Amino acid sequence: MKRFIVSLALITFALTGCSTSQPKTVTLIAHDSFVISSELVKKFETESGYKLDVVRAGDVGAMTSKLVLTKDAPIGDLVYGIDNTFAPVAEKNNILATDKTAIDYADVCFNVDKGYFKSHNLVIPKHWEELTRPQYKNLTVIENPNTSSTGLAFLALTESYFKNPASDIPPNLNWWLALRDNGVKVAASWEDAYYTDFSGSAGKGNYPIVLSYSSSPADEVDANGISRTQSLSNDCFRQTEYAAVLKKASNPEGAKALIKFFTGKDFQTALPTSMYVYPIDQSVKIPQSWLLYGAPATSVLGGELDIANKRDQWLADYNWVFDVAP
Repeated sequence: MKRFIVSLALITFALTGCSTSQPKTVTLIAHDSFVISSELVKKFETESGYKLDVVRAGDVGAMTSKLVLTKDAPIGDLVYGIDNTFAPVAEKNNILATDKTAIDYADVCFNVDKGYFKSHNLVIPKHWEELTRPQYKNLTVIENPNTSSTGLAFLALTESYFKNPASDIPPNLNWWLALRDNGVKVAASWEDAYYTDFSGSAGKGNYPIVLSYSSSPADEVDANGISRTQSLSNDCFRQTEYAAVLKKASNPEGAKALIKFFTGKDFQTALPTSMYVYPIDQSVKIPQSWLLYGAPATSVLGGELDIANKRDQWLADYNWVFDVAP
């Protein structure tokens, strides 16, 4: 009997040892621009006891659609990167198990390739409204708002701007039609527009004007400490990104631990240099290069918009202008 009890104890210990030696995985669904260093991954895994698995699921629109389609059998435990333009889709389809937690923000602004404008003796526009002028024909690339949160942010911005009584300008649709007729290119994602089509970044593309962020020029500083690009910082859209636990997540506790880590000082401090967004924690010190080249927009619009109820109509109008399917 004693031998049986000892054997049972050893078996129990062995099984326990096996379970504790295999940390439970927490699966994060994030957009393609999500970046986290190996040092931060190790820190989270050491402190939490969970193993982190990151699944990148396209731009924010594509990611949100995937989460909606798989909500009954979720492909992860939490999502990072749903923003204030696509959050209504997540909420309408009831895919989130917790309230959204704000992690970072960035201002959607146009960027220009300063070298192109100098070499072509072309004046940099002072405001994005000017992009319909003949001198900027075939120079601009934007993102499709059906799939890109950056594109949707700008679509919302134009709704707000053209309804501003202080701007004596044509209605919103007329401006979009003029932009279309001025040779704007519509890319599927921010990554495509910025890293492939934009002439001022790594892709060295054919378009010297790109819809991006006020912080992006801080990532284009040359060996002389001068940025090759600049943002048009008037009348931009402030985009806030969130994290939340997904409904029916297999590891909701691990998901909550990761969200807590995202709001902690280590991850927040890394945000400017890793993803070129501003930390939601206002006490975090911003890098010096950002004070020169990546400062927030001088003015933002669109915060008053009812995106949840107006989004579908805005997209329908946009799709009519550009003759694209939703």
